[in-house]
Amino acid sequence: MYPSIPPHIAHMKLKANLPQFFMADEIKLQILNEHALTMAQLDQSHNTELPAEVDNYHNLFPLEPPPANPLQKSNIFGYPTSCFKAVNVKDGMTYCLRRIHGFRLVNTKCMPLIDMWKKMYHPNIVQLKEVFTTKAYGDNSIVFVYDFFPASETLMSRHFSNMPAPVNGYSSPFNVSMNGGTPQPANNGLLPESLIWTYVVQLSSALRAIHATGLACRSLDPTKILIYGKSRLRINCVGISDVLNFDNSQGNPLALMPHYQQKDLYALGNIVLALACNSVMSLQRENLQNALDLVSRNYSPDLKNLILYLLTNPNRPRSINDVMPMIGARFFTQLDAAQLRGDVLQNELAKEVENGRLFRLICKFGAINERQDFSLDQAWSETGDRYILKLFRDYLFHQVDENGTPWLDMAHIIQCLNKVDAGVPEKVTLMSRDEQSVIIVSYAEIKRCFESSFSELLNSGHPQGYS
Repeated sequence: MYPSIPPHIAHMKLKANLPQFFMADEIKLQILNEHALTMAQLDQSHNTELPAEVDNYHNLFPLEPPPANPLQKSNIFGYPTSCFKAVNVKDGMTYCLRRIHGFRLVNTKCMPLIDMWKKMYHPNIVQLKEVFTTKAYGDNSIVFVYDFFPASETLMSRHFSNMPAPVNGYSSPFNVSMNGGTPQPANNGLLPESLIWTYVVQLSSALRAIHATGLACRSLDPTKILIYGKSRLRINCVGISDVLNFDNSQGNPLALMPHYQQKDLYALGNIVLALACNSVMSLQRENLQNALDLVSRNYSPDLKNLILYLLTNPNRPRSINDVMPMIGARFFTQLDAAQLRGDVLQNELAKEVENGRLFRLICKFGAINERQDFSLDQAWSETGDRYILKLFRDYLFHQVDENGTPWLDMAHIIQCLNKVDAGVPEKVTLMSRDEQSVIIVSYAEIKRCFESSFSELLNSGHPQGYS
């Protein structure tokens, strides 16, 4: 039977029309959208630019629009790049492929760094799976394979894709939402401080894990940070700079990592400042003082101190661990939100577990009802226990009101199926379609008839996947 919604979930929800039996629309639409994007395919008959297969990957699908200039170089990597999703022929899973155009790998001394990245698993990092070179595109290319997160977008497209906002703090009181396109009130067009701290906690957690292994991100940029859902972040494209900009003169590939780690912290400061000003224009040197003044007027001193720590005195050694005390108790706010989100998702999962159970029950009913010529008995589905199940099927799905109009009630169907599955002793009246036969039977007896009939099918057939 379906239990009621747990009180800690029911009281946490703000919606009065909370669905009782099925997944919340927001989560359902998000998952369906992710599934649709994962399954998207190109018509190969009209696609002449992409190869049908690259190494062990096929069904390539572009994730980024083609640039106006095919030779346009990435500001981060210095080479033209393109991004695809593809299916691995070995495990059948979908991955993200980042291709670096026109790059020839001449030295494999950087491979130990790639091996270190492949072992890096963190909830705020897109994991690197493998790296390979290919000529499938007609040139020398190197491809980096990552986990695929459908329906994600970059931090740049979420927050900075509109017209650059002024950094004097006197912008429009409305921002255009990237999700719905409707104006959303904001404080002088600025992001809520709680959202900025949410991003800071996640990015600092990822950098802390990266730096602890002796590596450096080297690609901390709004265009290389994925965001999905409401505020979940993952740092993308890790390991690429370690290959493209590898210094062959260094005997130890980790020798320069402390220097790059300092650059990571500076890049983090730039991102926080841009988020606080809601504009990448704030990163220009001539706008820096105005940007800091804007932060002072609209945000807490803690946020300004964090930005100053990350951006000033570049010659002073800094550590990501020093950022943790600056976050302070805000970390627990993020932890609380994550745990509450976990409670909601577990409640949604509990609903779907029950729905799956009822679906299997309906499948078994469908295998029994109206089956003809079973064991040379053409009337098998119309006699004995099967006749009771036939009448119950009509009681379940084919009821009408006093005017003969179909009576459709999902709650009635779910409740009756649960009673059959539980075998409750409650009685129910079943009637034939010609109203000449009336049977009063308990749900427990219906369950016995159901199990007996289905066992006959299993014993004479080839059961696969029924449980």
